[in-house]
Amino acid sequence: MNIKDIAAIAHVGVSTVSRVLNNHPDVNDETRKRVLQIIKENNYIPNNSARILKQSNTKNIGILVKGVFNPFFSEILKLVSLGIQEAGYTMILQHHNNQNDVGTLLGFIKEKRLQGVICLGGNFVDLRDEDLEETDVPIVLVSVESAMKKNLKKCSSISINNRKAAFMATEYLINSGHRNIGLILGEKRDYGISKERFEGYIEALTHYGIKINEDYIVYGEYECTDAYRQAKKLLKESPEVTAIFAISDIMAMGVAKAGFDMGRKVGEDISIIGFDGMDTAKYYQPSITTVKQPKNKMSELSVEILIKLLEGKTENKHIFLEVELVQGQSCTNLNRDGSGR
Repeated sequence: MNIKDIAAIAHVGVSTVSRVLNNHPDVNDETRKRVLQIIKENNYIPNNSARILKQSNTKNIGILVKGVFNPFFSEILKLVSLGIQEAGYTMILQHHNNQNDVGTLLGFIKEKRLQGVICLGGNFVDLRDEDLEETDVPIVLVSVESAMKKNLKKCSSISINNRKAAFMATEYLINSGHRNIGLILGEKRDYGISKERFEGYIEALTHYGIKINEDYIVYGEYECTDAYRQAKKLLKESPEVTAIFAISDIMAMGVAKAGFDMGRKVGEDISIIGFDGMDTAKYYQPSITTVKQPKNKMSELSVEILIKLLEGKTENKHIFLEVELVQGQSCTNLNRDGSGR
């Protein structure tokens, strides 16, 4: 949402909206009220203008994190904060759970008068270059794939091929003899990463001729507690499930606890694979097999690209990084055990 959009909705010129925003007297009351009402309804935050931002000479870099508590992003955040500090900037951190990620990002930039911003997560499926035309602040999206698919020019991004990675995780379970494979997704309203990992799971089952059972697909809200509750329900209602793919390690740990409480020994009676490669996954008992994201490289590149953009030494770019499957003790090979079906 920008000043042109406000003008179009109000059926007035951009200059009229500008005069309303600057409280100029040469706007009739009816028009002023209509424009202000539209601004309020759309949560539009007026831009302070690039000139003011440049004159302010601030050294603030914002970090916008989707989710109040996301252990994977917490691990990235530690490394990013060190990089920002070493570059001589001050970090301003903001967590959010808003549905409008683009609006939240633009509001964060304007309200805090940031020189640059790194976004950890978020749904930017509908992001367009036009949405960013009113800001010249460098933006780096981390763990967001949609921006790369559209080759946006007004921001940079660093992520992985989530669909390919989820295919790999599901294929690993299939090659280990599992046919009844559950899936713990994040949020139903997540049309970005969660959807892409769902598509990778479906693609793997289809590729190997395995029937898709919608009863095996549940949502854990990216939280250990919800994943635990949903996994217990899944295993109770579908006891034939021999493996579960959770699209985050924190949810995989909840699934493991559910398996234990249901009397299933993890790594023998039930196989579990997570996603992210969190440090805690390898210390869980038994250690969690997981798709490891290169969080160190993500952190390093996000700061490096942002600083170079601020210094005018690079242009926006979109980078895919490779993942690896790290085997723990949470999966069993049914073929090896002679119990494949």
